[in-house]
Formats: sequence, C-alpha cells, structure tokens
Amino acid sequence: MWETRSVQINVRLPRDIAAQAEEVQRTDPEFLSRVILYGLTRRSIYRHLRDQKEGSITPEGAPPPTLS
Repeated sequence: MWETRSVQINVRLPRDIAAQAEEVQRTDPEFLSRVILYGLTRRSIYRHLRDQKEGSITPEGAPPPTLS
C-alpha cells in the first residue's frame, strides 16, 4: 500500500484527554495511528482545496473567464 515510517509526536493535551490517548495507545495503537492519519489527511485536503480556491480568483477579485 504505502511506504511508512515511524515518527515521534509530542502533544500537550488536557489531562483527561491525555489519559484517554495514553489508554488507546496501550490498548489499540493501530487505532490511534488511523485517527492521526485521518486528521492529517483532512488537513491536507482542506489546504489543497483552499489553495485551489484562492488561485481561482483573479487579482481584480473577479472569477477567471470560462470557455463557452
């Protein structure tokens, strides 16, 4: 499927959420990996769509011409 590699991520979370994250890491590390992958994928898609939208407007603020 994909070529993968391990990374070390340190985050600061509220205590209750941190406890839940630690429990999930102990009991189902694959789930936690999928959650992080999902979040990063959504962020990447959002940025791509935002950049596309920003690039589709001309400097004058009008949409680009279309071919009919």
